[in-house]
This record gives sequence, C-alpha cells and structure tokens, in this order.
Amino acid sequence: MPTRGVVYVHSCPPAVVPHAEWSISGVLGTRVTLSWTAQPAAPGQLRAECAYTGRPGTASKIAAALRSWSMVRFEVTEDPSDGYDGERISYVPGRGVYRTSTGANGDVVVGEQQLRALVATARSAEDYAHTLDNLLGAAWDAELEPYRHAGDGAPITWLHQVG
Repeated sequence: MPTRGVVYVHSCPPAVVPHAEWSISGVLGTRVTLSWTAQPAAPGQLRAECAYTGRPGTASKIAAALRSWSMVRFEVTEDPSDGYDGERISYVPGRGVYRTSTGANGDVVVGEQQLRALVATARSAEDYAHTLDNLLGAAWDAELEPYRHAGDGAPITWLHQVG
C-alpha cells in the first residue's frame, strides 16, 4: 500500500536547485520540477515544497539523497500506513539530521525504551529536560521554525513515485 508525504526544502542556494530536484527525482523514479520561491528567512536562498506518494520508506530515501547537499535545509515527512509508523526527518546544516516516528496527527512519538533509558540515565532535572528536548527534536524545531513560517501560502507540487 503506498503512503504519502511532503518534502519541505526550506532553504537552498539557487545553484543547488537542479541538484536537489535531481536527488528527489532519483528516489521517485520520475522527473521532478519544483516551484521555487524566495526564502525570506534566508535572503538569496530559495524554498519549495512537494507532496509525494510512494512506498513506505520513501521519506528516508529522499532525506538521504538531499543530505548529499549539506547546505540545503529540509524536512521530509511520511504518513503512517499499514504496518509502518509515520516519520519526520529534519536536516539543519551544522546540526545534522533528526529522525523520529510520528503519529497519525503528526505528533512526535517517543518510544517506551527511549523513555526508560531517559529515566534510568538522567542525573538531574536539567539533564532530564535536556534529553527530553533532544528526543523531541526541540533544537531542530527552533532552528527551522522561521523557515516554516516563511513558507506559509507557498505553492506545493504533487509528485508520484513510479513503479
């Protein structure tokens, strides 16, 4: 059963635009041409969004392909489907990749074993709060939020995975 997701390229240098499109095209098996607009949160950079349908696991493949361009700031989501959790993968230059499972409503899901490890290893309330923030991706959210707001109302392209 196919799943759906969204690729948010929050900021990309104009010279890298064709490479970003090529990276997504390689995963989806079809030519991708996105509608790029200026990114007000990063003057001189561009942003684009595209929704896709594909097999479960497509989000991680798209994220790995885009990660090849370390100056591109992006998020890739995948909706839950039969037998598969949803997920969100975020990348911020200088911070790296954050990957987590998501519920049907898009909320981050923190697993039982992650919580057990947190309780077992936290030495103080500050340590507990810091580790919980890491599990929730708070630092990535904080850095990406200005880029997300700048994209409100931007055009979105619909893509479908071949085969």
